[in-house]
Amino acid sequence: METHSDRFKIRLGLFVAGGLALFVLAIFIIGKQKNLFNPVYTLHTTFYNVSGLQVGNNIRFSGINIGTVDNIVIVNDSTVSVSLSIKKEIGKFIRSDSEVSIGSEGLIGDKLLVVSRGSSNAPLATEGEQLKSREPVETDAIIASLQVTAQNAEVISYQLAEIMTNINGGNGTLGRLIQDTTIAENLNQTIVNLKKSSKGLGENMEAAKHNFLFRGYFKKKEKEAEQKAVEKK
Repeated sequence: METHSDRFKIRLGLFVAGGLALFVLAIFIIGKQKNLFNPVYTLHTTFYNVSGLQVGNNIRFSGINIGTVDNIVIVNDSTVSVSLSIKKEIGKFIRSDSEVSIGSEGLIGDKLLVVSRGSSNAPLATEGEQLKSREPVETDAIIASLQVTAQNAEVISYQLAEIMTNINGGNGTLGRLIQDTTIAENLNQTIVNLKKSSKGLGENMEAAKHNFLFRGYFKKKEKEAEQKAVEKK
């Protein structure tokens, strides 16, 4: 007959077995993500500023995770050395002229390294080789640039508002031209006078054609025009 002690031992055994299974599964998942069970090789690069990059962050190539950051060491006040642990199977795609840059998981996610494609005629990167790096753009610099742009836009908006106020108030040449009805009337009268002058000039030319002093000149011009028309045909 099963006693209370036997049931307790069975439950304890199941609990321990379940805990061990979860522990092994967690080790397997973490090891797979960190390449603990895959053959890897190491590459190196340097940055002036790693922008919050940490050991264990992912490394990507063509949008695929290919390894993790193995080590970060400050060499001097202007150089930080970063070691990349990369799957050996990816080694056939990484060239010696590939560049390493710092990116992020989305807008505010963890930092990661991005390895670019090299040229097809460059040799493959070998164990321990130093790759060139591309310095990241600091978020503070981007914010500072946006602040300058916003300030410039504010100044331009203020100036445009001031110009429109002057125009609506009739100040300046453009404001007087728009607001002053006298100027508009003068412009209309000038256009009318130009039309009258053009009409009068046409009448004078017609009268000159019939004048015996200019008749020969106009007939000569008509003959030249007719001759040109014949030649074109």
